Amino acid sequence: MKKMEHKECMSALLPVRDTLDIIGGKWKILILISIWEGNKHFREIERSIPKLSTKVLSKELKDLEANHLITRSVINGFPVRTEYKPTDYSKTLEKVILELQQWGINHRKKIFSE
Repeated sequence: MKKMEHKECMSALLPVRDTLDIIGGKWKILILISIWEGNKHFREIERSIPKLSTKVLSKELKDLEANHLITRSVINGFPVRTEYKPTDYSKTLEKVILELQQWGINHRKKIFSE
C-alpha cells in the first residue's frame, strides 16, 4: 500500500472523524436503535437501554436532534408527553450500523472461541 501524503490522509480522516463526532460514544447508536425499534417516549428509551442515566439520555437526545437524526415533539394532554421519532436522514446510517453489528458478532465469536 502506497503511503498517503498529508492532504490525502486528512481527506480520508476528516469524514470519519466527523461521523464519529455525530454517532460516537457509548450511547448514541443504542439510543437511535431503540427509537428505530419503536420506543418513542423518554422513559421507554431509558428503560430499553440498561445502565443509561436520565442525564446522559437527555444530553444525547439533544445531540441527536441537533444533528437531524431524530425529531422531538411535545404532545399536549395530561400529562404532557414528549415523543421522539427517527428522521429519514437517520436511516442513512442503517447500513453502517448493520455492518458494526455484524462485525461485533464476528468479533465475539473470534474472542470467545479462542
